[in-house]
Parts: sequence; C-alpha cells; structure tokens
Amino acid sequence: MSLRTAQLARLREDAFDVLIIGGGINGAVSAAALAGQGVRVALLERGDFAGGTSSQSSNLVWGGIKYLESRDFGLVRRLCRSRNRLLDAYPTRIEEIRFLATLRRGFRYPRGFMWAGTWLYWLFGNAYTRPPRLLSRADIAAAEPCVALDDSGGGFEYSDAFLPDSDARFVFDFVRAALDAGAAAANYVEALHAEHGADGWVCRARDVDGDGAPFDIRARVLINAAGPYADAFNTQTSTRTTHRHVFSKGVHLIVDRITAQRRVLAFFASDGRLFFAIPMGSRTCIGTTDTRVERPEVTVTDADRDFILDNINRQLRLERPLTRADIVAERCGVRPLVVDGQGGDERDWLALSREHAVEVDPRAAHLTIFGGKLTDCLNIGEEVTARIAALGVAVPQRGARWYGEADTPQREAFMHQAQAIKLEASAAPGATEPAGARLWRRYGARAFSLLDAIRDDPAQAEELIPGAQYLRCELALAARDDMVVRLDDWLRRRTLIALTTHADELRAAPGVQEACRVLFGDEAERRFAEFVQEKFPSGH
Repeated sequence: MSLRTAQLARLREDAFDVLIIGGGINGAVSAAALAGQGVRVALLERGDFAGGTSSQSSNLVWGGIKYLESRDFGLVRRLCRSRNRLLDAYPTRIEEIRFLATLRRGFRYPRGFMWAGTWLYWLFGNAYTRPPRLLSRADIAAAEPCVALDDSGGGFEYSDAFLPDSDARFVFDFVRAALDAGAAAANYVEALHAEHGADGWVCRARDVDGDGAPFDIRARVLINAAGPYADAFNTQTSTRTTHRHVFSKGVHLIVDRITAQRRVLAFFASDGRLFFAIPMGSRTCIGTTDTRVERPEVTVTDADRDFILDNINRQLRLERPLTRADIVAERCGVRPLVVDGQGGDERDWLALSREHAVEVDPRAAHLTIFGGKLTDCLNIGEEVTARIAALGVAVPQRGARWYGEADTPQREAFMHQAQAIKLEASAAPGATEPAGARLWRRYGARAFSLLDAIRDDPAQAEELIPGAQYLRCELALAARDDMVVRLDDWLRRRTLIALTTHADELRAAPGVQEACRVLFGDEAERRFAEFVQEKFPSGH
C-alpha cells in the first residue's frame, strides 16, 4: 500500500481534533506544530502540497529590509528574529547569503542613508549575520564585473538568508514532519463543503486523482489555511471575518547563471521595488514583478517578461542582452496580502506588507490564517497551537520540539560514511556543491538509506538527468516517502529540476522516463503522457 493510499484510508476512517484545509506553508507548518505536540490532525490539499503561492517565492528567508522604508519597524524586527531562528533550526537547509545592492545616481535616498539603513537592519537582527559593508564603484567592479556601473553611485553589501533547494521542498518537509508525528495528510483531496454542528465539523471531500467519490472527514476544529483561496472557502462555510485578502502577482524568470559568485545581486527596479538576481543551482532566478490582480489565477504575460528582462539588462553588463529566448523556466503566483475591513487596502499598494493574521470564531471552532510568508512560519505554527488550545483542544505534549534538523552528530556520521564510500569522486561535472552536503540537506537522517543504496550499487550515485544535481538513488526514496502523484510534483516541487532544465530537454531525457517507472510503476506511461499534454498542449 502506498503512503498516499494509507493516508486516504485514515482520512475516511478516523476522527480528528483539527482538520486543516490547505497544504501551503501556513497549513503545513500548522500541521507539523500541532501533530508534533500530540494533537490529532488531518491536512487536505486540493492540488499538490505547496502547489500555489508557496512554490512561487524568491526562495529568500529574509527580514524584510524593504519594510524599513514604510517604517514597519516592529515587523522588520520580528521577521529578522524569525529569520535568525530558522537559520539556527535549519543550519543546512537555510543559508546566510550576501546581498550586493547597487544604487544609481539620483536615487531617492543618498547612499550613506541607505547604508545606515542596513546597519539598522543588522541591529534589528541582533547582529546575527555578517555586518554590512559600504561599497565604492571599484569595490563593485572587483566583486561583480557583470554589474553595469555607468551611472552607479556605488552601493552596499548586507546579509540575509535563502533556501538552496526550493521553497516547495521546504514546505513539504513540514508535511513530512507532520506525517512522522502521526498526522493524516493527503494531496489532491478537495474539500467540497464543510458544516459545523453539535459534534463539530463534517467536511465533504473527494479524491481528485482517484474515482472522485465524496467521503466525509470529521474534526472538532476547522482551520482554513487555503492561502489566496481562504476568502472563498470562508464564503462557502458561511464564515464571516474582519480580515480579507488582496492579491499581488509576482513573476520570476530563470536564466543561465549570471555570476559565478554565490551571492544575490540586488537593484531597484523601475517601479521602485527591490529587484534580485538569486542563485538557483546552476541557474539564476531574476525578478520579481508586483502587479495588483483581482483573482488568484494568474499567468506570465509578455509584459511581465519584458519588465524583468528590461530591468536586468539595464543593471548588468553582459556579452549580449538577455531575451525571451534565454528563459529556461518561469515562476508565477500571487501574494495574498492581508487587509482589515472594507477600506483596509487604500494605503500605498507597494507598501502593503506580508504580515499574517489569525482570526478565530470560538463559537464555530473555526480558525482562518490570512497572509503570511515563509520567514515567519515558526511563529505561525506556535500561534495556531496557542489558539487551538484556547478553543479547548488538548495539546498533550505542549512545548515539545516540533521543528528543526537532526542533530550535529548524526550529520557528522553521515558525512563520514559519505567520505568512506568516496561519494564525491562520482560527482558530475559542473556540480555546484558536494553531493553529500546536498543529500543531507534534502533528507536529513533519511539520507543514510541513500548511502546504503550506493554501497549496494555504485550506479545509484550517478546523476539522473545531466545538470540536474539529482542522483539515481534519490528516486526510490521519493517514491516511498514524498507522496508524488503526478510527474510535475517531483520535477517542480520535490526538486528544482523543472526550474533549472528546459521543458523540451525534460521531454527527451531518458532519466525522466526512468523516474516515471520508479515513481509510478504500471502508471508510468500515463503519467508521462499527462505531463507532456500539460507542458506541450499543442503537441509540439
């Protein structure tokens, strides 16, 4: 029986303390926090885990330096402390990274004023990271020759953090932690309707990837963590709230690596917002846009592409300007921004922050999570736990550690064993980091089984798809533990493969066919055809 089949059986048969609707960062971290402290939890996601907003970020774990301009000092202080806490808890999955910011002459603030702002930012973060540094034009030219300096007034360097793997993988790690702690969770399960009665909530759901037959799930408390769809789900359950969402569309483009240095290049785009070139494996992720939209369903337009390409070409001195032909992959999603009341979104659009709000209806035992961002996820998990306890749900292991990586001795033991089997000797050309470090970051203590597989068959240490930095041995683990239902779940959200490899190359890669056989068995051909139809609907 597959992991997902077992989870569907539990959803049908068990009764729960808490049912969470939505498998993005808010739902995943809430499930991990509650299950990790002994609460009986169920989690539903109508698509794949992290399939919406939570897989479309900049991969940054940052304290929100841009909010200094709007004087949201309390928010910046909280986000900096949250970033530090994540760096402590996930020392390999989250890394400090330097940001090199360039200012044009005539920018709205003097360079010295901006530099002072980075020191304030550093102090808000308790001086946890490396200190800021003021940069002259010569400093920038020496550090990053690709940066155009024609009208530059110099710049500065400061630290924040980022995810070397994808944001979606980080979200799934919380789902995995919730499963390990006893939660029931399944992707591709849609909540059709939910009603509250004397015995709690009854949610009518269906398996989107199965026969579609409806079934009921019972729980005492319902948490709406549906992200940009939270308002629509509240309307469906006749839940009235003070808060609501407005939406900002963000687009990133992935191109060939712009700089060999492992740092983020930061500029100010033509709309005044911070604009980044961020390392992504063997590629660079550039963006983002910030366009107000009315609905969560969004796509990349030529105007989005041109905005990003025009801005990056203006800031860089490349052998030739980047064009649409240079785009390897694209990311597009909405940021659900919280507003309070009917007129709460009248402040400057670009100044709206990513703060979260948790609103509770005690009489209906209902909780809604609005807004939020990955950096603040641990605080969201703890706030949700406190609110659930206040509703009378027992939290048997209150205060138990529910997040973080395995301890250092385990990591050191893994690295020793990886060295003993000479894992790095089989590294593919162009790898951006040692394979052992990458495997530990992705899987933690579960990575020991990968070394066992390589000992039994050295071919398991080979790269599955050229340039993807994914080893053959990882497939069996993904098939067993990662609840992959469709090929895009694996290519796009459990890995970075679809973001760092051209779609037409994936279609022709023998490694993708091999992945289908391992992940889907008898359904391999159907799942591959499903992927081709989605990515190449015209047949080309």
